[in-house]
Amino acid sequence: MVNNLKKGIFGENEAVKYLVSQGYRILDRNYRTKVGEIDIIAIKSHILVFIEVKARTSTSYGYPYEAVNWKKQEKIYKSSLIYIKHKSMNNYQIRYDIIEVYLRKKLKINHIENAFCM
Repeated sequence: MVNNLKKGIFGENEAVKYLVSQGYRILDRNYRTKVGEIDIIAIKSHILVFIEVKARTSTSYGYPYEAVNWKKQEKIYKSSLIYIKHKSMNNYQIRYDIIEVYLRKKLKINHIENAFCM
């Protein structure tokens, strides 16, 4: 479990570096509500982006994005509504992304924009 936690933190840190290099401004990380958690909240070109990060060392058990099932998507969506209300950010276009971080000899990041919608 500790190893998975370290992988998750490393993956999120790499995702943040990637997003910043792509012109995103990071607003929050690990935003928790009673409903769920959002890994990264960022903004780019007046689009508010809620991002789920999945880090894996292999695809033996499927691709990372496959772990973001309907139930997880619903938690992210409900948490995003709480965030928008709490931060008074009603005037933004909203998008839900997934970032897959492959932790192999050579790090690989796959950014899936508009991964799901509600």
